[in-house]
Amino acid sequence: MLPFLLKLWGSIKHCKKVIRDFQADAVIGMGGFTSLPPVYAGHKLGLKTFIHDSNARPGRANVLTSRFCTRIFLGLEPARAFFPGRDMVVTGTPVRPEILDLPSQAEAAVLFGLDPDRATILVTGGSQGARRLNELSAEAAALLPAETQVLHIAGATDYERVVEISKGRQGYKVLGFCDQMPFAYAMADVVVARSGASSLTEISVSGHPSILVPYPFAADDHQTRNAEVFSEAGAAILIQEKNLDAAKLAELATSILQDLPTYKRMAKAARALAIPDAAERVCTAIEATLTPS
Repeated sequence: MLPFLLKLWGSIKHCKKVIRDFQADAVIGMGGFTSLPPVYAGHKLGLKTFIHDSNARPGRANVLTSRFCTRIFLGLEPARAFFPGRDMVVTGTPVRPEILDLPSQAEAAVLFGLDPDRATILVTGGSQGARRLNELSAEAAALLPAETQVLHIAGATDYERVVEISKGRQGYKVLGFCDQMPFAYAMADVVVARSGASSLTEISVSGHPSILVPYPFAADDHQTRNAEVFSEAGAAILIQEKNLDAAKLAELATSILQDLPTYKRMAKAARALAIPDAAERVCTAIEATLTPS
């Protein structure tokens, strides 16, 4: 603990220097334990300070950091309960601009070598614990209707294993990494994913029905809390990994794709959760505190 505290104090001192050199008027932390030193440094320098939390269940570091903040920005409404008595604004979570303006499905099909006329499932495991979800998705390939195709972003470390499991299934495209996510969302009809806040933000902005499988070892089970927001809104099917097998996954995906009213209802619900101008809302809320009254 002592070495940690010494390093934390050194980080705060360094942040103070950076803030002075930059002549900042405000400091915002976008979440996580690395936000504490700069936000605390800004607070001690008498600046306006802010923290943004994307999750429905905020992290403990953000709850601590919020004690030194002028205003708190939330990605999801349920997080409000964790900051009682504080000045809060639900801004949504900022999303990269290219997600707001997706290419056409035809362009995406050319890029990935897929058929633009076939229903497509996008599988993306995220950065945490993708191995089991990758396995289930690849095993489900053989159980999907023949006319369904899959774009599976497996991660570099799991690429070869997923290719081997799904081998022989026509229309199953596996990528180790994808730096063209706007094209992936443009190609997708349904998304199978973990439920990290960034992924859910992109899914809602792109307006896709989803099957959400929370990472079971996420801190404070925050991914389940995130997924519940989408499930309760009718935008997603939430299922825990322990309750999922390949047959169940194939059944859920097929049920969405083959039921047009359900598909449209889920897509509409996903878009209703989106806050496309989240970045602008954050900036506006910061500027409001800097404007002399």
